[in-house]
Amino acid sequence: MVTTAPTGAVLLSLDGITHTFGRMRALDGASLQVRAGSVHALLGENGAGKTTLMRVVFGLLRAQQGEMHWRGAPITMRSPSDALAHGIGMVHQHFTLVPSMTVAENIALGGHGGFDPQQTADRVRNVAARAGLVLDPTACVQDLPVGAQQRCEIVKALARDVTLLILDEPTAVLAPTEATELLRWMRGYADAGNAVVLITHKLRDALAVADDITVLHRGRTVLTTPARDTDQGRVATAMLGGAEVRTAEVRTDSDTRDTAHAALNVGPPDTVATARPIVLALDAVSVRDATGVDRVRSATLQVRAGEIVGIGAVEGAGQHELLRVLAGRRSPNAGRRVIPERVGFVPEDRHRDALLLDAPLFENTALQGAGARRGVIGWNAFRARTAAMLHRFDVRASGPDAVARTLSGGNQQKLVLGRELEAAGEALVVENPSRGLDFVATDAVHRALREARNAGMAVVVYSSDLDEVVLLADRVFAMHNGTLLESAKDRDALGRAMLSGAAVVSTDVPAGIDA
Repeated sequence: MVTTAPTGAVLLSLDGITHTFGRMRALDGASLQVRAGSVHALLGENGAGKTTLMRVVFGLLRAQQGEMHWRGAPITMRSPSDALAHGIGMVHQHFTLVPSMTVAENIALGGHGGFDPQQTADRVRNVAARAGLVLDPTACVQDLPVGAQQRCEIVKALARDVTLLILDEPTAVLAPTEATELLRWMRGYADAGNAVVLITHKLRDALAVADDITVLHRGRTVLTTPARDTDQGRVATAMLGGAEVRTAEVRTDSDTRDTAHAALNVGPPDTVATARPIVLALDAVSVRDATGVDRVRSATLQVRAGEIVGIGAVEGAGQHELLRVLAGRRSPNAGRRVIPERVGFVPEDRHRDALLLDAPLFENTALQGAGARRGVIGWNAFRARTAAMLHRFDVRASGPDAVARTLSGGNQQKLVLGRELEAAGEALVVENPSRGLDFVATDAVHRALREARNAGMAVVVYSSDLDEVVLLADRVFAMHNGTLLESAKDRDALGRAMLSGAAVVSTDVPAGIDA
């Protein structure tokens, strides 16, 4: 029987936790204390050890050294079942759902007794309603957009009646309104006597909702403080291991990526000249899903060489289908499309759609264009190409033979982006480019996208973070219920267009496809 602890009492205590992967020390004496009734933000660069530390807590990994106490008693978590039995749940950044099963079936996995579909569906609806999350228990997971899959993972954890919930980048794939609702729910969940460990790279989210903040750097705890006693500059400095970060130019409502750009004096992109050639074009394009529903309705778009077009949308508005049409990954059901022979594509779920996690990096490099390749593969050439790419894009790995799974999320993303950029030719389509990345990795990705734009590439970027869309793009569009609308390059205007389907802009770019 899981019971709540008195507010303020220490639920979880970690001291001197050390864990190594071969010769790499992922955790080096890390410590953490989580109190009942609190939201505890766990911050750090990609590869700092945040997820590894929480996997030790959840029983997915065993620490080689250190002690863990739960409700004051020493404990060793041998498996996730042990953690759940004690009331500890974890929502992973990368999903653990079975795609061919329904939402209700996924949530029932790991339970006890017979499976009652109706009872489970009712349970899902009740838990989702309390969390402020919209979720259809009868939907098949593989048919859900990534945001809905994220909500399924959260509800799956909540359905186990946990008192400590670990959330690994939970807002990374949510629309702004959804992220706000989730943060509000976290606060209420903690105020009820439970606790949340929030792993995030968004300092704005952390400072807005957290009671306590812990920062890891290279596997060590370098800062633990009440949130009220710190600010973005101090936390960012700790995340970088003491390196100075200038924050005087940072707006008070900006998140980590804005901090990095202000510190590095990265200005807004130049406006594209309309005389440049059109590289990607859609004319009255529609896309239907397997059930016959139009997900994209008569979309018209032109993207010219040397510009970044940004797209904002709430989850399920049709942006994922639109991007795959632009990237040549699916065909439209109606309308006309003109795209170059090679279009690079960076999907938002790199684990599912972009990487072979248990394969070496040089084999992952070879995935680009694999369907069109003929003859004997020159693996030595791919090793050399991968080594050069690791250096160019600052992918931190032991070398081309390193297994993709051993890289941090930021380094995986830089690998995928580098691979697609090098082979893209004239155009690149990117979904949520900074999902799950710290501000240093985010800045590297943004710089790479700008460099591609400046070299004459046509770039289309969708992000669930409207600040990122406005920051990167030369022109911005909103998707509302399958309809594509050009918007003013302003966060509030873009948000209104996404929600209402109404946008007013002035543009010199003509409609339709040039003959």
